[in-house]
Amino acid sequence: MTEVETRIRDSFDRQSMMVTLGATLAEIAPGRVVIHAPILPGSLQQHGAGHAGLAFSIGDSAAGYSALSLMPEGAEVMTVEMKINLMSPAIGDRLEAEGRVIRPGRRIMVVAADVWAVSNGTRKHVAMLQGTMIPV
Repeated sequence: MTEVETRIRDSFDRQSMMVTLGATLAEIAPGRVVIHAPILPGSLQQHGAGHAGLAFSIGDSAAGYSALSLMPEGAEVMTVEMKINLMSPAIGDRLEAEGRVIRPGRRIMVVAADVWAVSNGTRKHVAMLQGTMIPV
């Protein structure tokens, strides 16, 4: 495991929200991070689909960790702003969020994430996020 992977995993493990959601780190690469989370009974909205808050939470974290993967040792990351477009109900067994860096910068990084609902191995694109991250 690289120093960057260790740093991201250590930071992720300190996020109690990700523990609450049952989220896991699936992939880490420079400028790209994938997070999976089951669609649990406690994370549904009133129509039985995964709540937008679940999609936002894992999308924001995937995008943030994609930024952290390009930051220097000793840095941490925080969201400055994040926008979400919900495109389809999150119906399935789990959600997958793929975060990526759009433009790395010294002071802020522009990031994005796509979120898919997965059911029986089939993925459906349910949300897109775009925002900025700052090293802290």
